[in-house]
Amino acid sequence: MPKKGPHKQGKLPSAFPNNVKKPGKYHDGDGLMLIVDQSEAKRWVQRLVINGRRRDIGHGSFKHVSLKEARLKAAAASKLAREGGDPLAERRRERGVDTFEELARKVHELKLPTWKNPKHADQWINTLRTYVFPKLGDRKMSDITKFDVLSVLEPIWTSKHETASRVRQRMGEVFKRAIALDWRQDNPAEAVKATLPRISRGRGNHYKALDYNLVSQFIAELRQRKALPVTKLAYEFLILTGLRTGEIRGALWSEIDIEKAEWFIPGERMKAKADHRVPLTPRMLEILAEAKDYAADGGTLVFPSQRGDRMLSDNTFRKLNQGTTHDIDVHGFRSTFRTWAQDQTDYAREVVEAALSHQERDAVVAAYARSDLFAKRRKLMEQWEAWCVG
Repeated sequence: MPKKGPHKQGKLPSAFPNNVKKPGKYHDGDGLMLIVDQSEAKRWVQRLVINGRRRDIGHGSFKHVSLKEARLKAAAASKLAREGGDPLAERRRERGVDTFEELARKVHELKLPTWKNPKHADQWINTLRTYVFPKLGDRKMSDITKFDVLSVLEPIWTSKHETASRVRQRMGEVFKRAIALDWRQDNPAEAVKATLPRISRGRGNHYKALDYNLVSQFIAELRQRKALPVTKLAYEFLILTGLRTGEIRGALWSEIDIEKAEWFIPGERMKAKADHRVPLTPRMLEILAEAKDYAADGGTLVFPSQRGDRMLSDNTFRKLNQGTTHDIDVHGFRSTFRTWAQDQTDYAREVVEAALSHQERDAVVAAYARSDLFAKRRKLMEQWEAWCVG
């Protein structure tokens, strides 16, 4: 009987695997060994050093793989490992690699329990469905290159930079999963970051903001635009509240208290993850009353899209800016409001910051400032409405 331990190639006699019954490991060479279990089941295993790590590779049951076949498999694996390859990763690739869309949907399913708000889950997959799946959805994860990733990002990198950044980040998460599955060794979504142009929005103003002296003119033009009424109402509501697009698009009727003229937005829907109350001014209440006429039967959203009780897209607001006489970003209206309050009112800074749902950065101040200054904010927003709509 052959001795245990490392031996040269061909040490095991050809008849040995058929006859051996005693449990143990019987070495043949090239790291290949025949393992006999207590049940007398026999299998081939090869021990190799792959990229500096000792790994075991199974080459099948002796019932299906002969000694000659096992030696051929072991020789091929040894050659690949010596050349810097990874026989295990190669085997996984041979067994089948997901396409980008297949793996992206699996990553989405894995991440679902981590999202508190369903809209975040929808946004994650929807950006990939819109920008990536049409170009790379049916491509195998192992075949996608940096050039493929650039073909997705470059067309929108400057025109829709915020969206493009999120697309790149989400693609990166899918590639990380592929790396973990040994389907590839690199993350092209990370690799292309340095090659994409750096987008600077300037200091202080991150978005193009409208001069506050032109807001009433803009709203008058907005009301005359050829667009869905609910979309125009949502945009005007955004300007009057000074909130972000996501908070407007996701507004729910269950958050609105008409009698108290208050809108309560739970922290999970706010950027700062803190609850926020919005005082509803007369024009805001008029907008809500008009929006009721366009709400879907049993719908939950205040400003639904044409496709039923589904959120408006962020692009909806941007399209309303096209063709106007103003070169602005919809997000810039928060800056417009902030500048107006600073120039045209005497309200304290903390009142204005609270209206914008900004959190106090000084921990000591925040610990003592427990009020949300709601009464003062109501007066401030009424003045802002008067400025905007007359």
